[in-house]
Amino acid sequence: DSVVAGLMVYAFTPEAASGLSRQMEDDTFSKDYMAVTEGVPEQTQAELRDFLARNPRDRKTYVTSPRDRNGQEAILTYRTLGKAEGLSLLRIHLLTGRTHQIRCQFASRHLPLFGDGKYGSANGREQIALWSCCLSFRHPISGEAMEFFAPPPAKVPWDRFPGHCGA
Repeated sequence: DSVVAGLMVYAFTPEAASGLSRQMEDDTFSKDYMAVTEGVPEQTQAELRDFLARNPRDRKTYVTSPRDRNGQEAILTYRTLGKAEGLSLLRIHLLTGRTHQIRCQFASRHLPLFGDGKYGSANGREQIALWSCCLSFRHPISGEAMEFFAPPPAKVPWDRFPGHCGA
């Protein structure tokens, strides 16, 4: 998702790229995000499970029926870290990695991400408040466990949650 900011992993060799790809396929590569939603989720923490389908014409992802042959299961968990001014700060753990998954799953629950005009944000002219904050995996060559954390920047809307954007 090109509008997401935060941590990224790059492989320097084809062997490393292959090792990282294997970890993504066997679920040993872990990705967490922080997001700011417009509105407050009903539950402070939960698992969201939907079937998503992509419409290439409008370049959007939609929640669909499990019977839709174009649909793929999408699963994430979240917990609420803070609430301020009608917004919520969430920590999200992806169990699947579908295109626009986080954006679509929250928007379908009337909780669009701050700044995400494509999925219904009232603040659609801002940078989308979706931040890749934590990556953990095994080094593809040495096997060493690695974990990286980067907090979002201290600017709108993240600055509305002082003390909540750390590890």
